[in-house]
Formats: sequence, C-alpha cells, structure tokens
Amino acid sequence: MSRTKFMLSLLVVLIIALPTLGAMAQDNMVAWPDLGGREVVIAVENAYPPYNYYNDDNEAVGWDYDTFNAICSLLNCVPVFEEVGWDGMLAGIATGQWDVAADGITYTVERDQSVDFSSLYQAYDETLLVREGEDRFTDSASLKALPDYRVATQVGTTNEITAKSLFGEDHVLSFDTFGAAIEALLNDDVDAVVVDRPAAEGYIEAQGGMVTLEESLAGIEGLAFAYPTGSDLIAPINAAMWALQATGEWDTIYAKWFESSD
Repeated sequence: MSRTKFMLSLLVVLIIALPTLGAMAQDNMVAWPDLGGREVVIAVENAYPPYNYYNDDNEAVGWDYDTFNAICSLLNCVPVFEEVGWDGMLAGIATGQWDVAADGITYTVERDQSVDFSSLYQAYDETLLVREGEDRFTDSASLKALPDYRVATQVGTTNEITAKSLFGEDHVLSFDTFGAAIEALLNDDVDAVVVDRPAAEGYIEAQGGMVTLEESLAGIEGLAFAYPTGSDLIAPINAAMWALQATGEWDTIYAKWFESSD
C-alpha cells in the first residue's frame, strides 16, 4: 500500500475510533506515551497566520503554538519553538536539525521521499487572495484575460507549483515569505496571491483589506507535521493528536484560530 493510501486509510480508522478513544480518555484508561520531560524542538516560520506569527504585542502565537502545547501536556514533553525560514525548513528537518516542523506543511509524495509525516490534520484548498473591492476578475480564467497580470506566492511552496502551472512562470512573482507577497498585493504590485485558503483567511483577519475568491485552484490537499526520517516522535505525537480530537480539545483550539474566518 502506498503511503498516501495508508494515510487516508488511517484517517478513516481514526473517524471510526474517536468515540472509543473519547470514552477511554474520560475513564483515564489510556496509557499515554511518556516522554519524560524531553524537549521537542519545533520549527516554525512565525510569518504564517493563523498557524504561527507575531501578534500586535510582538508575541509569537498561533494554532501551532496552542496545538503543540496541548500535545506536550499529554506526552510530558517541553515544546521549544525555533524560528526558521521556510526556504530551509524541510531540508533542515531532513538532516535532523529540528525534531519536527509545523508551519502548515502540505503532504506530498515528493516531500515524503526526504522526510516523514504525521497523520494528516487538516484538509484545505488553494485560492486566490485579492484586494477588497476587486472587480476586474472573479476567477483564474478572467484573471488570465487581463493584460500583463501578475500573481504572487511564496518560493518553494506547493502554492508556487500551482501558480506556475496555472499562470505560467512569466506571470508569477515568488517571494521569500508570504508576508512579502501580501505586501506586494496591498501595494498594487500584483493582482492576486496564490495561497492556502486557511492562511489567506488568517491574513485577512490580521490585516484586512483583502478577500478570497470562491474558486478552488488545485482540489483538496492535506496538512501534516514533518519529521526526520524514522523519528521516534511520530507515533506518540499521532496518539496525542487523536486524543485531542477524541476529547474535543482539538476542536476548541481549531475554533480559536479558524472559526472567525469560516
């Protein structure tokens, strides 16, 4: 069985098992892995809301922070978040520089050749983020009908692959961070940004002045945490993820960071 089919099958098993896991957790019958106070170093970009970013008080916050704090509460570990540029994150994980990478990472078969992944934790689609009040186009087809149009995205992402596939390399500007791509959009330097929809909604929540288009650019994809190949943390963190879902705490964290954008 391919890893992709295995992971999708695992999600089905998880859905079936959730009521049982929830009952066991409530009865204190689950023997959780105990990491003995071990530090777990988590690579985050701190530039990808709502997953991780700096708030108005210059505090590093986001879904990744709350989720790993909750995971470590179950596993008896200490989360240590390290700010890492996206361009070197997966390469660093592959060589073991950090224990795990968060950052809203899309699972792909190609990436699976160099790193290992957790169970998928969120399904999403890719979208076009545009300036509020944009009336020249309503989807990718009408955008491409404009003369000399430009779209922005982040280098080295699946969004960049989608952008170049849909619009051609001559029409795509790739930035080191999505923050720079967003700035280019707000400065009227590009017409749209190709980005994951949850992140697009996070930027709208944080900065305003933008909306997403309804069109789904590349179908449904899945996010997962990335690990060095063979990491001993994959199984315990997967178990903690399932437990958080079973007891409802996962939904509570999700609602905090995503519900206002739904």
